Amino acid sequence: MKITFVPKSFDVPTKVLLTPFHLTVLEESNAEVDYQAVMSSLKRLKSIFGPNTSWPSEKMSLEENIVSLQTHLREFIVRDAFAYSVFDESKTKCLGAIYIDPSRSAFYDCEVYLWVREDSADLDAILHTSMLTWLTEHWPFDKIAFPGRSISWQDWATECAI
Repeated sequence: MKITFVPKSFDVPTKVLLTPFHLTVLEESNAEVDYQAVMSSLKRLKSIFGPNTSWPSEKMSLEENIVSLQTHLREFIVRDAFAYSVFDESKTKCLGAIYIDPSRSAFYDCEVYLWVREDSADLDAILHTSMLTWLTEHWPFDKIAFPGRSISWQDWATECAI
């Protein structure tokens, strides 16, 4: 029997307003604006997913990005993980993304990664705080890990190896 990441009774939001952010499911319809945000922030993104990440590649194509977004949508639909595009208040500029995944550490309920594009770096701390509040107050999680933020990469690797 498969263990579910969130209870079946939990109504996973598909659109969320966390002023000044609008979150929508990360999916193919956002591919072009997501791709532009990713490619304009390559150096910044290299630190988001850990010291050994290979994503994103400087040579990543729009088509590769579309495949990635299709994967995120499938994970969302089957409730294995939840990824959101982050837009500005006007909903015209993709500011970044949020990824809510099952925790690889027994000490946490989920692990969360988020990023904002280079030209919006001043919004990073605001997004992090907004996400922590939203996840704590509206999701069925008690212990939320933000690897590389609330826990060092070294400590995270140790906890995941236990």
